[in-house]
Amino acid sequence: MSHLDILLPFALPPTAMGPDLLRAMETPSLAVLLARSKPEPAVAHDAFAHALPHESWLAAAFGLSPDKTTDSSPPLALRAMHRRGFAPESGVWFVLNPVHIHIARDHLVLTDPRRLALADADSRTLFALAAPLFEEIGQQLVYGDAATWFLRADDWAAMQTATPDAACGHNIDIWMPKGPAERDWRKVQNEIQMHWHDCAVNQSREQHGLDPVNSLWLWGATRAEQDARDSSYTDVFNLANWRGEAVRHHDNATIADVLAAKPAHGLLLLDMLIEPALGEDLSEWLMRLNALEAPWFAPLLQALKDGALGSCRLILTHGSLVTGHLITRTTLRKFWLKPSLKGLLQ
Repeated sequence: MSHLDILLPFALPPTAMGPDLLRAMETPSLAVLLARSKPEPAVAHDAFAHALPHESWLAAAFGLSPDKTTDSSPPLALRAMHRRGFAPESGVWFVLNPVHIHIARDHLVLTDPRRLALADADSRTLFALAAPLFEEIGQQLVYGDAATWFLRADDWAAMQTATPDAACGHNIDIWMPKGPAERDWRKVQNEIQMHWHDCAVNQSREQHGLDPVNSLWLWGATRAEQDARDSSYTDVFNLANWRGEAVRHHDNATIADVLAAKPAHGLLLLDMLIEPALGEDLSEWLMRLNALEAPWFAPLLQALKDGALGSCRLILTHGSLVTGHLITRTTLRKFWLKPSLKGLLQ
């Protein structure tokens, strides 16, 4: 019988605003799914961890958890490289994202990289300025796409890093790369910042009211020889950077695609709430959550009722918590349980 796990990062509303947001939600199918589910124990996460709860959950699901002796970002670089057609055979590789860091009253804050809207041509220009500076210290920079580059830095294997989503919106001090090579990292980072400060790309961006690209974010270190355990999932949907090669993957999937695949054990990521949640834009968060009703929640509920899907599990998170709700045809028969969104309040 087909089973689907659905991961919804930041579907849990902020605690203080939860009741008000629930009253404004227009998701009747989600209310049925939650009310007639079997809740699972919530798992708390450190709010200062170097990966967000949904990132840690995915890392565990795909054999990408970092060394348990350190709090670092998941070793995602190799899978992100494979997705873009690269297959390094040796070395330690990092993900490197061009970013904007702004100055708050008394600290530095990382802006959500999604908001940069960096064009490919501009990214390649910045890459061309940065690559020689890494070459001077014996490191190889590889262009992935406008938002994602890769760095081979074998001597930096012990660096403790954080995902950009874990750090953005906060004082970045505790999320900055730390370890034996942090001084070397900061030195080359500062040199790149000087080269980019007044370059043509940033001059043009500022003229158009866009934030300058003024730094790089380092994370995701992976040894090329590292053998990540593949997950128990037979199919994954909308999980480009996380899935292993042995898993059937479906990008840009709709609910029709999910049901047509008839996954024995599938995993679907719906990540459209991350950006407004990190930006603390509650009106946008609410609009996007409500927009999930017609294309996802309603047909999901119908598929469970019709038997097209045997069961599903909603995995819901916010910045420091993961909750699970198992729904089956049996639990849906509990008609005496009125639809309710209270399961979102934690």
